[in-house]
Amino acid sequence: MSITAKMVKELREATNAGMMDCKKALAECDGDMDKAIEYLRKKGIASAAKKEGRTTSQGIIGSYIHMGGKVGVLVEVACETDFVARTDDFQEFVHNVAMHIAAASPVSVTRDEVDGSLVEKEKEIYREQMKNEGKPDHIIDKIVDGKVDKYYSEVVLLEQKYVKDPDMTIEDYLKSIIGKLGENMQIRRFARYQIGG
Repeated sequence: MSITAKMVKELREATNAGMMDCKKALAECDGDMDKAIEYLRKKGIASAAKKEGRTTSQGIIGSYIHMGGKVGVLVEVACETDFVARTDDFQEFVHNVAMHIAAASPVSVTRDEVDGSLVEKEKEIYREQMKNEGKPDHIIDKIVDGKVDKYYSEVVLLEQKYVKDPDMTIEDYLKSIIGKLGENMQIRRFARYQIGG
């Protein structure tokens, strides 16, 4: 199948990947747009994994104000070089993450940062619910573990579904940007403010 410029443009708009990467993905996937998108996402995640250990000492602090000043977010995103920190792609990523934080209200960047007492409180609630439903003791722990995982996916930034594309998590989005820009990046911390919240 011949790959047209229109197909490459369409894939580029859907994924933000480079033109040559889009062309190669379409060629590899016989022009199938969905398979090409999946191919590019996997490639981005694979190349992100290779960069994981590299030092991130540059970056920017991004901000986002929503609802006429009722919600505000500051987020620190680090990368390896000042050059990448100044690119439009990096700055757009930081802006999108700040906007996501405003909308989704995470409590931490990673699971390790979630207050242990919050998790224990959730476990207690889930256990009581299961006992009240008459579930046998030997399966309660498995159900509680599943519910705790779901809880993490709702409150941990990297595990949340990205509000602009629920098919990916924020971690997937981060890895796709790492793959695209070729540098390790890290969402370090954030602060979310809400009037009356």
